[in-house]
Amino acid sequence: MFLSLIYMDLFFLILGVVLVLWGADKLTDGATGLARRFQVNDLVIGLTVVAFGTSLPEFVTSLFAAIKGSSAISLGNVIGSNIFNTLVIVGMTALTRPIWVSKSTLAKDIPFALLSSLVFGVLCLDLWFNATDENYISRGDGLILLFFFVIFMYYTFSIARNKNEGEQVTEASLVQEASMPYWKIGLYIVLGLVGLVLGGNLFVSGASGIAADLGVSEAVIGLTLVAGGTSLPELATSIVAAKKGNSAIAIGNVIGSNIFNVFFVLGICSFISPMNATSVSLTDIFILIFSMLLMWGFASTSRKISRWEGLVMVVLYCSYVTYLILNL
Repeated sequence: MFLSLIYMDLFFLILGVVLVLWGADKLTDGATGLARRFQVNDLVIGLTVVAFGTSLPEFVTSLFAAIKGSSAISLGNVIGSNIFNTLVIVGMTALTRPIWVSKSTLAKDIPFALLSSLVFGVLCLDLWFNATDENYISRGDGLILLFFFVIFMYYTFSIARNKNEGEQVTEASLVQEASMPYWKIGLYIVLGLVGLVLGGNLFVSGASGIAADLGVSEAVIGLTLVAGGTSLPELATSIVAAKKGNSAIAIGNVIGSNIFNVFFVLGICSFISPMNATSVSLTDIFILIFSMLLMWGFASTSRKISRWEGLVMVVLYCSYVTYLILNL
């Protein structure tokens, strides 16, 4: 009976990976076609359409976990996903192909993502900043996070109106993508999102089932397996985008997803169901903030993240996971 459950969870895990990879390919093609059609730069598409789509698994997982009272999984999912996004996705993408970073991303987008980590840390660590008995994310904290999300969306759409910001749409690329009809763009985006969400959910279900059978705690499951599973869409999308030479979507996807996860996902979840944050440690907050600073520092070198820098980021994540396992 035990082995049959393990095999079933393993089947869900593998099927989830297949669906995520397929969905990422379709979403990248559809998003790029959308950018070309509306002459919007790829960075804006990466920060909005792609980032929101690939963040849907985090949103669904965290929302249901919060409603069911599993705040450890909900918070661990968001923190773990953002650490995974920054270190593993950017690192693996850079190992596949060095990521070029635009001036606006370096000066505005990455700092905004860093701000989301700092705001989360301040709101989460009530024991430090508010002298309370426990760490807690209240409905008021949720409203603050949603307020920052509105500011982010306003800024992003201001980029769309100013075509001098971010990566530019070249005349050659416009001609190349002009042949893709609107119905096909929409179909690719919808199919891509469906594949990513279903695949991410299947992966999380399989991975969580295996971990639960092996007796791993909710906090560790949230920070590692669930976080990695719900971040599979970002990983697949960024690597596929990088292989197709679209660094703007690759980096915009990660930055946008990190901002969505904190300001939108946690904002909505904590507003609906306030969450106990005692499972969040200072180490987790430190790694969350440090990973953003590290990516910002690497991106500042020649405005690109090279392969060796990507390797450093992946090794750092492996060290963090090893630390979590050793401290079970």
